[in-house]
Amino acid sequence: MHLTDITMFWGPASGGVRRYILAKRAYCASHPGLRHSLLVPGDTATNTMDGVLSTYTCPALKLIGGKGYRFPLRLQPWIDTLKEIRPDVIEAGDPYRLAWAAVRAARELDVPVIGFFHSDLSRMTALRFGNWTREPVRRYIQHLYGHYDWVFAPSQIMAERLRELGLPKVTVQPLGVDTVMFTPERRSMSVRRDLGIPDEARVLVYAGRNAIEKNLSTLFETVRRLGAPYHLLLIGPDMPRVADIPLTVVDYVSDTAVLAALLASSDALVHAGDQETFGLVIAEGMAAGLAVIGINSSAVPELVDDSVGALAEPDSIDSFVAAVESVFARDHAALGRAARARVVRHFGWTARFGQMFGKLTQLQRHGVIEERPLELLR
Repeated sequence: MHLTDITMFWGPASGGVRRYILAKRAYCASHPGLRHSLLVPGDTATNTMDGVLSTYTCPALKLIGGKGYRFPLRLQPWIDTLKEIRPDVIEAGDPYRLAWAAVRAARELDVPVIGFFHSDLSRMTALRFGNWTREPVRRYIQHLYGHYDWVFAPSQIMAERLRELGLPKVTVQPLGVDTVMFTPERRSMSVRRDLGIPDEARVLVYAGRNAIEKNLSTLFETVRRLGAPYHLLLIGPDMPRVADIPLTVVDYVSDTAVLAALLASSDALVHAGDQETFGLVIAEGMAAGLAVIGINSSAVPELVDDSVGALAEPDSIDSFVAAVESVFARDHAALGRAARARVVRHFGWTARFGQMFGKLTQLQRHGVIEERPLELLR
């Protein structure tokens, strides 16, 4: 099978979607009979080949203040490139212009096209621009994803939201974690000391984007209220600096091994975002042996419960503070071991991609995917 991924979610500071695609490419490279092509925005048109892996770029406008992301103006070059690649299946990884290029090329090639619902567009736009955007964006999602032969949702709750929009061809396809890369064995006190973090600190780590839906202000106020010995470690581009709390900021980390070491060398992962479609960095933190303090909203409860951390109620700093305190009032290291065990058992990339390519084979051969009930995590 030859699968092509096309997405705008690819740039110098890309996070979860980039790691998902890179892991998929590694899987394809190690499994006979699989080929993978990647088509993403770039400065010029390029084509590079490496065995069964190929990478194509089409010119796209660099967004001002867009952290290196690019926006395609003309779709025809993308459609033409997909027709040149001639994949067996096309996967669209964002809901914007390239999603339509994928649909049009798939129809001309007569191959299946799937959409991966990485971002909940209606909730994101409502948060940024107001609730008036919800209904028109919901109609757009219905229109766009109705053109796909199938849709993958990374969590049960996202699949339910899509089905509520009248989209029946939806399958739950959770993301995964490189459990060899993200492991407690990468824990090192020297990592903390190199950052100037005291040995006695309780390091709460957040890794990701500085975006409104991530609710970083909740993390700042939580550490402010908790006081010593809590210390906040932020990993990601353009993170804010707050002077009145113990805070260390590490800019965007492109080396996954470095990110894995930073996570493993912390004491717990904190994530105040309430709009996660899966929560890849949460799963990576769990694989690194960290207890997790998250929000009881969106897909997070599908990963986290009180056996691996604690969940706070949305929009409540008091609840988030109490959740952190509850984790450290227990054996947070034991919670981290349980978190690691859960991810190893359910979210290794090999199992997840084996499941995914099995579904794609069904779609390619029969035009439908017969989904088996997911194994319960608890």
